Amino acid sequence: MSSRSRMTVQSQISVPAAIRRRLGLVAGSTMVWEEAGEHVIVRRVGAHSSAAIHAAIFDAKPAKKSLKELKAGIAARMRKRHARD
Repeated sequence: MSSRSRMTVQSQISVPAAIRRRLGLVAGSTMVWEEAGEHVIVRRVGAHSSAAIHAAIFDAKPAKKSLKELKAGIAARMRKRHARD
């Protein structure tokens, strides 16, 4: 994939929309610029890795359940969701 951007007088560039979507960039996103010989690599910088976020939210693994218990739980949820009062 190849895209072009122009630098403004204030040394600002626009990131092409396809790349913004792919990298999840929004206003205020931070990027790091790395020189690699004749090339420049631009990467999105995240404050936290997805693994760190997952560990913070889901610190304990749920207890394993049997297939019978899983099916009973699903059935109970469906009854509750579709119950008519």
